[in-house]
Amino acid sequence: MNFIETRGNDGIKPVEVPFSEAILNPSTSFGGLYVPAYLPKLEDNFLQNHVNSSYKELAYDILKAFEIDIDESEINKALALYDNFDNPLNPCPVIKVKKDLFVHEQYHGPTRAFKDMALQPFGSILSSIAKKRDEKYLILAATSGDTGPAALNTFKNKENIQVACLYPDGGTSDVQRLQMVCEDGKNLKVLGIKGNFDDAQNALKQLLASQTFKDELKKDNIKLSAANSVNFGRIIFQIIYHFWSYIQLLKENEIKNGDKIYLVVPSGNFGNVLGGFYAQEMGVPIEKLLVASNENNILTQWINTGIYDIRDKELKLTKSPAMDILKSSNIERVIFSLYGAQRTKELMEDLNKNNVFHMSENETKKLQEYFSAVNSDDTFGTRTIKEFLDIGYLMDPHTATCIKAYNTLRKKDLKTVIYSTAEWTKFSPTVLNALNENDTKYADKEALEEVSSKYDANLPQSIKDLFSAKINHSLVIDKKDIETEIVKFIRES
Repeated sequence: MNFIETRGNDGIKPVEVPFSEAILNPSTSFGGLYVPAYLPKLEDNFLQNHVNSSYKELAYDILKAFEIDIDESEINKALALYDNFDNPLNPCPVIKVKKDLFVHEQYHGPTRAFKDMALQPFGSILSSIAKKRDEKYLILAATSGDTGPAALNTFKNKENIQVACLYPDGGTSDVQRLQMVCEDGKNLKVLGIKGNFDDAQNALKQLLASQTFKDELKKDNIKLSAANSVNFGRIIFQIIYHFWSYIQLLKENEIKNGDKIYLVVPSGNFGNVLGGFYAQEMGVPIEKLLVASNENNILTQWINTGIYDIRDKELKLTKSPAMDILKSSNIERVIFSLYGAQRTKELMEDLNKNNVFHMSENETKKLQEYFSAVNSDDTFGTRTIKEFLDIGYLMDPHTATCIKAYNTLRKKDLKTVIYSTAEWTKFSPTVLNALNENDTKYADKEALEEVSSKYDANLPQSIKDLFSAKINHSLVIDKKDIETEIVKFIRES
């Protein structure tokens, strides 16, 4: 399996590269992204044959179907990291909450958010390849709250790897911030930036594309890669758990093989739902992918109108901060799959130059064959958290946005899986406001303790320990100083 570029080839870079090269060097022609040259089609009985498989067994077979150029021993070593999740056999359980509604809990890993599902194995594979090649890499990560902790955790003290993580100061929850700034790995640098997630992600993309920056790194024999979902090494692991959703419903006799289901995904950067799109293309019977947005409803606008317009949009800081994004990287991969490289290049260049692109009516209709979308506000989210606790289920504010899509977008009476991308502990003040039906400003520690004791909710030791941990990264900088600080970090490490 080789990988190709979403915006076509510039005649300088290779036309196709193997998986290992795509994840080590994710920068492509014209600022595009790598995608598989084709998606493997799995046999009709693949899903049924995995009803009694462990998650690791399923993941191994899907990775093998992609024919990635990674040694079998390295794949198994990477997948063994799921043994560190709450339940090694079922690291992301699918829980029934209503007759036709199931919650896929993706937060049972070390940083209590769905990014662990991809970044734990991805980090292992990337660092193993770097060591095997005797090459040193700087891994860039930009985060709206969950990628950062997961990337820092997986790459901590790995040989041949340094990590620079950018987060928007004031744009994450306290727990998310503490998970980053308290990390003590000698190969890690965490930088708060004055700006929002889009600023952080734009800075990351500019550095990935900057020959000047790469030349500066070259002086220290360091190459450049990324931990964001611009890297297909992240996406390949995000395909797997959508298969798991379907298989768990099969296993519990909730559906028969071949029955279609809805998947509802809270989305900001579109990587999670992109994994569902690829799973559907590979053979998972998905009726439609329902995209849930918050008040930053750019994805809802795009899917419903074919217009992606951020010209006069100002990013809103919401109670679901991991979705506070206006420029979603992974829409590009969907656009490429549906319309090809030339059209992708045209649309993405329009967006980069003019902050807007317009798809044709036929292009929009094709997009809507796969996706429907709706957005909700914080009031809906807090009301939903309370409503679901009343029936015995505690969710975080990102998961709550899925309920709007579940209530309004389904056209058929089909079983529905919503994705819970973070544990309630990451956003405990918002959760406590919802449960107590007030607007009191709670400190995270206070909210964690009250929700845990009052509502008998599990509070992991790793979250408790954050509040007594030493802060090792306190720097908050202007966007213009990012490159300088990263180079300084490399030279001093």
